[in-house]
Amino acid sequence: MIGISTYAYQWRLSDRSPRPLTLAAMLEDTAALGLGLIQLCDYPPLETMSAAELDDVRERATRLGIALEVGTKGIEPQHLRRFRRIASRLGSPVVRSMLHSASYRPDPDTAERDLRSVLPDYDEHGVTLALETYEQVQTATLVEIVRRVGSRSLGICLDPGNVIAALEHPAAVAELTAPYVANMHVKDFSFTRNDDMVGFRLAGCPLGEGLLDYDHLIATVRPEERGISQIIEQWCPWQGSIDRTVATETAWVRHAVDYLGTRSRTP
Repeated sequence: MIGISTYAYQWRLSDRSPRPLTLAAMLEDTAALGLGLIQLCDYPPLETMSAAELDDVRERATRLGIALEVGTKGIEPQHLRRFRRIASRLGSPVVRSMLHSASYRPDPDTAERDLRSVLPDYDEHGVTLALETYEQVQTATLVEIVRRVGSRSLGICLDPGNVIAALEHPAAVAELTAPYVANMHVKDFSFTRNDDMVGFRLAGCPLGEGLLDYDHLIATVRPEERGISQIIEQWCPWQGSIDRTVATETAWVRHAVDYLGTRSRTP
């Protein structure tokens, strides 16, 4: 299934926007785009919502025909247990997270211990924990941790763009992680020369116009065949004003939805 992430709404959610989007507005926009899934990823209000408020979010999403996924950062056992409960309340089959948070950076052995302590709870409630590929942890290390834990409730959230900052190749990372992928983030990116010609800038671009080899990604992971969500994210650069930036972000989202819709119908 194709869905959208709160990371596709970064500027519209930010304090720079004169009218930041509410969660209700994001759900409405998801439905207007013709999508049936949104991933509430690193969305702080989730952690402070009461059970009744979470139930209201789920009911609103259900009325709009939208499924929910959730995401957070860190693998502290208490934190992961709290997010499993949030996921279950919202009907999310997955919790996307990262090995590190701002306050906790476990080594691989500690990470394995922490994961083993919480995964029985995830398994009991039918929720998968998907650890994201990103520049702070080498992908081989992440894969080895997942392999060693060996739980059906633990997988990888593949984001091919994040690993470039660690000098890893997106295609190689897709191949390495493919057997363990439980969730996917889809965004495009490109390098441009700085104006002074000293160095390069890595930034987002419209899907299909950059360096992401989407055909290789899909052929390697086979998300439709395996029931893996493809979640649209974006790295939309600042465009000089909030109005222009929001307009660009909005246009890129619509383009990404059209692009993925067309590709999913291609034989």
